[in-house]
Amino acid sequence: MTTGDTISVFLKDEAATIRFGDDLALALKAGDCLALSGDLGAGKSSLARAIVRAMADDEGLEVPSPTFTLVQSYDLRIPISHFDLYRLGDPAELTELGFDEALENGICLVEWPEMAEGELPAERIALGLEHEGSGRRATIKALDPQASRIRRVLAIRAFLDEAGYPDVKRRFLTGDASLRAYEAIYPDAAPRKILMDWRPHPEGPPVHDGKSYPKVAHLAQNAYPFVAIADALRERGFAAPEIYKVDYEQGILLIEDLGTEGVLDDDGRPIAERYRQSVACLAHLHSMQIPQDIPVSTTHTHHIPDFDRTAMKMEVQLVLDWHIAWKRGTAPTDAERAEYLAIWYHLIDELRSAETNLLLRDFHSPNIIWREQESGIKKIGLIDFQDAMIGPTAYDLASIVQDARVTIEPPLFRQLMDDYLALRHAQGGFDEAGFLKAWAIMSAQRNCKLAGLWVRLLQRDGKPGYLKHMPRTLAYLNVALEHEALAPLRDWCARAGIGQSES
Repeated sequence: MTTGDTISVFLKDEAATIRFGDDLALALKAGDCLALSGDLGAGKSSLARAIVRAMADDEGLEVPSPTFTLVQSYDLRIPISHFDLYRLGDPAELTELGFDEALENGICLVEWPEMAEGELPAERIALGLEHEGSGRRATIKALDPQASRIRRVLAIRAFLDEAGYPDVKRRFLTGDASLRAYEAIYPDAAPRKILMDWRPHPEGPPVHDGKSYPKVAHLAQNAYPFVAIADALRERGFAAPEIYKVDYEQGILLIEDLGTEGVLDDDGRPIAERYRQSVACLAHLHSMQIPQDIPVSTTHTHHIPDFDRTAMKMEVQLVLDWHIAWKRGTAPTDAERAEYLAIWYHLIDELRSAETNLLLRDFHSPNIIWREQESGIKKIGLIDFQDAMIGPTAYDLASIVQDARVTIEPPLFRQLMDDYLALRHAQGGFDEAGFLKAWAIMSAQRNCKLAGLWVRLLQRDGKPGYLKHMPRTLAYLNVALEHEALAPLRDWCARAGIGQSES
């Protein structure tokens, strides 16, 4: 095996072994081979069984030892194949058992790896178990990326112990398109809580004025913005998660679970009542002036960044950098780029008189929790607002009434717009014409960004699934382009071949 990092963990009893298996299930990914070594009775099968049950989120799942069948497979969130090679006649038989295919598509747990030493991948995670006193000692050797994942789940376990939840059950909840992942935490006799895993990442290459993309686009780099915005929203009566404990240096947060219901039906279609309540919540938020500087602790104040010209311009350039070449096979000419950017310089100037306030930035279906038992604005649970900025309020309305991942049909779109405008007029002093102009510009800005982002996710990041949103994004863009202020952009898009008919 290729040498790498070494991790040692003492497991005081069988319960600790099962809990360690739970943690490993959170660290393993498709393509991982976990080789389990140790004498008879050392706990290899107990650990493998715990990993399978944790991945299945089924503590009662039957996990028989594959001593005689040699392999047992489980079709789970990540497929797992459990190999026991004690009775393997010839190491070459490992191929006949489908090891390579299993490893390509999922995780392989291998007991008695010594029986096929030369056939196992050099990059495997080697875990040795041996008796130590009344417990066991687990010694793990792995390459840095795999060892880093294991150290991370152990660090989170230590964080939970310190937070007063020793031995608590943890389960994978979700990962998102960003750098964050989430776990469900199940304390005994207490409501479920959410663990946000937001590990620090190295800064990317500079893209503008010596700054990386996240810094130019004002994307949150640590947990301070999330905590600050959550506190500010809760203080004003909104349903944002309570923060129970946070480790800013490691990027680990234990927060309130606002619920599991969303704003879509079982077929992924918008539920009108829930979208209307979401828009009402947004209108209420826009009636309040949120301070730009929010104290988070005695030593840190979060300054909410402005959605400035540089950030807006860099986002709309995604159309130039990714979309056009994908669409027509040739990159935009220098003249096309210059004209497009000149149009956007003018449109951004037009926003100088627009109403500005806190914008949550991604106020759409994945980030809205429906809370049926609550009333008023508390029916809408707000999450994923760490990238919030101060900018044109119209941006967030565009993000919900033109949900990037859900088709909002014209009747519901008109209803949501009418609801919002009526609520804002009822507050008094509302400039509808100015707001609708800002809405059209912000809608175009957002959809130009997305039209490029979907292609970037495909070509750079190997994530083709987002491309299914392209026709909807372009249809939304066409709606924004109907406003007279966007006539130059509408003409440019027509000449560049950007239109609703793209597939």
